[in-house]
Amino acid sequence: MTLDPQVKALLDAMAAAGGTPMSEMSAAEARAMYLDLKDPLDVPIGKVEDKLVPGPGGDVPLRLYTPVASGGGALPALVFFHGGGWVIGDLDTHDALCRTLANESGCKVVAVDYRLAPEHTCPAAVDDCYAAVEWVEKNGSSLGIDVNGIGVAGDSAGGNLAAVVCQLAKARKGPSIHHQLLIYPVTDTKTDTASYTSFGEGFFLEKATMEWFIDHYAGSDFDRADPLLAPLRADDLSGLPPAYVITAGHDVLKAEGAAYATALEAAGVDVTYIDYPGMIHGFFNLQGMVEAARPAVAAAAVAAGKALS
Repeated sequence: MTLDPQVKALLDAMAAAGGTPMSEMSAAEARAMYLDLKDPLDVPIGKVEDKLVPGPGGDVPLRLYTPVASGGGALPALVFFHGGGWVIGDLDTHDALCRTLANESGCKVVAVDYRLAPEHTCPAAVDDCYAAVEWVEKNGSSLGIDVNGIGVAGDSAGGNLAAVVCQLAKARKGPSIHHQLLIYPVTDTKTDTASYTSFGEGFFLEKATMEWFIDHYAGSDFDRADPLLAPLRADDLSGLPPAYVITAGHDVLKAEGAAYATALEAAGVDVTYIDYPGMIHGFFNLQGMVEAARPAVAAAAVAAGKALS
């Protein structure tokens, strides 16, 4: 299928603008550029609260979103891990997306500002995200959260973290996670799939950039086949929470996202898999520029809300 016209126009404009590829930037430069690209969509929200909670490497910043017209009762919670290759991204880069997920799902969304690489390599981000879900389960009732209705979500590297946290929660027998929303997730460290071959250049997330991300996050010592980094490599995927897995048709990560959905289903996990053929990596953060992104985000949020209520 061809690219969505608005996506194609965006890619053409980026190509015409030129500039230094992210894979040739420092981490600080890449973070600043990514923040400049944040979704301009203005999304009203019921309430936003910033908190610091204890983590294994110090306090972890969280941002809690309460949807509009939420009423007075306790709500399910979707703990959200932002994308950005474990190197870039923060609470602000994904603010519009988290607001939309909260409003459309009817859940509180708890966004996690985990430690980034290369300053903190794998599994620092995993440890922070797992600690955040534990904290929500233990303390959420005081924040109007139904602690029996907790799910996790994330896009790209955040989808990787959501998948890994679910595997850890199963292995450690808690916290209890009832849904995983995996948005074009990184599930492996191989960069030789058909998706990488077809979409390795010119489709926003490039092969060189993805390798730059993996190098920064894994560092020189971490085993790149370890399921803490490559959840597709896990020996046993049975018993994991129901999953809603999304891929984009023109994305280097499409093959591994689809492979993870297939592997989950083969292991007996309840899986909904949806591919958006005309989209590129990152389209959930393009709601203000790509009209077709909005119903995709809404559908994922509604599914999460139904799963957790």
